[in-house]
Amino acid sequence: MLYHSLTIRSALLGVSFCALIATAPLSAQTQPTDPAVKETDHGGDDVHDRRRDADNRIVVSAHGLRQLDLLAGTSVLEGEALQRNQSGQLGDVVAKLPGVTTSGFAPGVSRPVLRGFSGERVRTLIDGIGTIDASNTSDDHAVAVDPLTAERIEVLRGPAVLLYGSQAIGGAVNVVDKRIPRRIPSEPFHIDALGSFDSVNDQYQIAGSADAPLGGGFVVHADGSYREAGNVSIPGYVVSDDLRADLLADAAEEDSEGNLEEAAELRETANRRGELPNSQFETWSANAGFAFFEGDSSLGASVGWYDTSYGVPERPGAGHHHEDAGDGAAEEEEGPVTIGLHQFRADLRGQLDLGDGFFDKLMTRVGYTDYTHTEFEGAETGTVFDVQGIEARAELVQNASNPLRGSIGVQYYFRDFSAIGEEAFVAPNRTNQFALFALQEYGPGPLQLEGALRYENTQVDAVSLGLARNFDAFSGAVGVAYETAGGLRFGINGTRVERAPSGEELFANGPHIATQAFEIGNPDLAMETAWGAEAYVRGRLGPAEMHFAVSQSWFDNYIYLSETGEEEDELPVFAFLQDNAKYFSIEGQLTAPLIEGDAFTLLADVRGDYVDAELEDGSALPRIPPLSLLGALEAQTGPVDLRAEVQWFAKQDRVAAFETPTDGFTFVNASVAWHPVTGNNNVTLIAQVDNIFDVEGRRHSSFTKDFVPLAGRNFRVSARLSF
Repeated sequence: MLYHSLTIRSALLGVSFCALIATAPLSAQTQPTDPAVKETDHGGDDVHDRRRDADNRIVVSAHGLRQLDLLAGTSVLEGEALQRNQSGQLGDVVAKLPGVTTSGFAPGVSRPVLRGFSGERVRTLIDGIGTIDASNTSDDHAVAVDPLTAERIEVLRGPAVLLYGSQAIGGAVNVVDKRIPRRIPSEPFHIDALGSFDSVNDQYQIAGSADAPLGGGFVVHADGSYREAGNVSIPGYVVSDDLRADLLADAAEEDSEGNLEEAAELRETANRRGELPNSQFETWSANAGFAFFEGDSSLGASVGWYDTSYGVPERPGAGHHHEDAGDGAAEEEEGPVTIGLHQFRADLRGQLDLGDGFFDKLMTRVGYTDYTHTEFEGAETGTVFDVQGIEARAELVQNASNPLRGSIGVQYYFRDFSAIGEEAFVAPNRTNQFALFALQEYGPGPLQLEGALRYENTQVDAVSLGLARNFDAFSGAVGVAYETAGGLRFGINGTRVERAPSGEELFANGPHIATQAFEIGNPDLAMETAWGAEAYVRGRLGPAEMHFAVSQSWFDNYIYLSETGEEEDELPVFAFLQDNAKYFSIEGQLTAPLIEGDAFTLLADVRGDYVDAELEDGSALPRIPPLSLLGALEAQTGPVDLRAEVQWFAKQDRVAAFETPTDGFTFVNASVAWHPVTGNNNVTLIAQVDNIFDVEGRRHSSFTKDFVPLAGRNFRVSARLSF
């Protein structure tokens, strides 16, 4: 491990040195790093600055393209909406967006699920670079990013996401923060702050950041956050109706055999209600960075720490087991499972202005992490996961005034993964990945053509097993779009994507105490291939704004984790299998003013999504989210905004083998936002109540849905300010 640590640090220094050289000859202008991003006027919200075009449409962080239609399903969460949806974990923050749900493993750990895809098919990014953690390994591993300190969160869906890696077949979630400053503040000192309290788990969270110009083009930044919560209150029983019936039947059987103590424990588990045990969590983060600006060129770096500990609710009936050294019998361990996660991260970002030639600028981005994830059984250490990794990318961005626009680039990724302990279920492995990519757009008029290509070489080896795999993946996308005079845009995209299996999919083999499952990989897995088609319409339809997309993907050698029906060490066995599969999805959102005036506006907001996924034989894939709809009315009066919304989730009864159905449910939520400073939104106070009628709900996309229900009625107050 020491050798790998020295190797990775040497690689980081080498890439950083190259980036420093690349950005050395800075030009002599004095503009911010990105002409699209300006320091906002104090009459607006300065906490989450926005990228918008001349028509006030949000522009995502992609380079070189005017419209980027290959990102046909982009959503951006920022400002008041981000404050209203703030939560401890990234998946929960974005879960209300169309086409998005969350893994919902536990209150302290939640990963985004996009169009039914999760894990190795959804990339989580920090400013365009991977989080480089172990969250892809298992749903019980938290994403090492803090939404509290984000400027905005971009959910990217569609073919162009393959530029971030073949692991983004389903999409990517990009958290944009200010750990490396993006602009020179117009004031001598700038502070942003956010605080909130939730009644459902006595959660309080605070976050703050500070930026200061030092003169000569230098800016320094520091931010931090803290969050703590107890056990979550729930409306009814902890376990689902079906699981409760099974537990009571087991209790009756134990009674008949004279095992009265075991029967009493089973009944106690079956009748537990009102609070989800071992669902507490505590998180803190701290980051510091700087940037130097000269003209349209810049160079910046940052360091940061992320630390979280959280409980993992126990699967009823599942103990935690070690093999006894004396007689080989399984020995049950006492104490709840908790997880401690620590990550150190260093980042570098550079932009070099290349003038008015064919290429406009050179973008460089590097990230390095040292990550440790420890699973505890009571006070005893179970398994320790260590990850050291680096990701670097460089892009040459073409001049946007050219008929042919876009970017070409190179990307490198290295991860050294190890799991240590008696229940280390994945062999130590290393991943080396090198990629070349290009994204191009042509057409000055209403009709535009787009295309993307990516070549990716991936090497995965497990030295302790004497196994090594090498994969060459070729991916591509093409699209055509037409925009009407009224601003409504129609398009269609086609894709072919290849993905190499991950180390966890290849080399897993053992009990995983946190998921309380026995997981088995397959070192002979073939490369996964997907063909896809997507049609969309988005833009303005009169006073309304709309987005609608429909997509279909056909997979060869689709890799998935499925319950086998077997048991090992008294744990259910889950195996990584491979088969042909297909995914179909629809998502959409319509926002329209019902009443529009100078002093009062009433907006209607309607969203929905649907996913259908099955194997070649027609059997359903596991953990596919059901049809969901959201409808809201929002009254805007200037200083006060009122919002009421209804979320409806259909029953999911099209299930995989050994998977249980999930009942439908409806949540009703309401909020009021007050901007006390007349004329700007620099201070926003929000009072809200979620799940007003205290309804029981379970996410079908969750491994733990049968014993981890969603939170009950929650009162939340929050304050956000910028000055």
